[in-house]
Amino acid sequence: MKIFTLLPWTDWLAMLWFFSGWLGYAWFVRHYGVQRSSLLHTTNRYRHFWLLQATARDPRVIDGIITQNLSSTPAFFSSTTIIIIGGLFALLGTTDKAAELVREIPFAVRTSVLIFDLKVLLMVGVFVYAFFRFSWSMRQYTFVALIIGSMPSPQEFEVGIFDREVFATRASRMVGLAAETFNDGLRAYYFSFAIMAWFFSTIAFVLAAAVVVLILYNREFRSEVLEVLRE
Repeated sequence: MKIFTLLPWTDWLAMLWFFSGWLGYAWFVRHYGVQRSSLLHTTNRYRHFWLLQATARDPRVIDGIITQNLSSTPAFFSSTTIIIIGGLFALLGTTDKAAELVREIPFAVRTSVLIFDLKVLLMVGVFVYAFFRFSWSMRQYTFVALIIGSMPSPQEFEVGIFDREVFATRASRMVGLAAETFNDGLRAYYFSFAIMAWFFSTIAFVLAAAVVVLILYNREFRSEVLEVLRE
């Protein structure tokens, strides 16, 4: 029970607000994204159109190139996340100097080194989660390549030996899952900025978490990109 005395009750409430916003928004997007035509749901239609066209192509070199390009983004973020985690662990070894630097900022709240370490560890946990999501997205894209590689020839689709729609739906569903997993990791990056605000004050932490949710909602449901894709 001593762990609950390390932080003031306001910080515990702020952490509850932070995780409620993160998990609540993820639940909202997953369950209501279809009804509200989220960015992911809208782009899933284009993924289906792409792979439906792939069933009529032979060879499918361009589809392999597209899959490789799509997988390069989570691969980049995965390697970047490892560097960030290493930097955060290095910061744990110099928390005295880092905490002193934060205290010199005029609007920053003075905290103990132990509390500073706890905040850094929370950031480590967020980026570890992001790494697992990015690496899983990379692997899902390898499954997409496997499905594309196993597609029958266009002639076999034309004579009715295989169903073109079934293969396209299966492949587009896998691409959609890979994109959704990548979004989970990218969302963790967004919320890590809210944790950075916690180093300055609890109020800044609460406000930053709310701002992050608002930004994510606008980009997912009200962005100009989404309007273009809906046309």
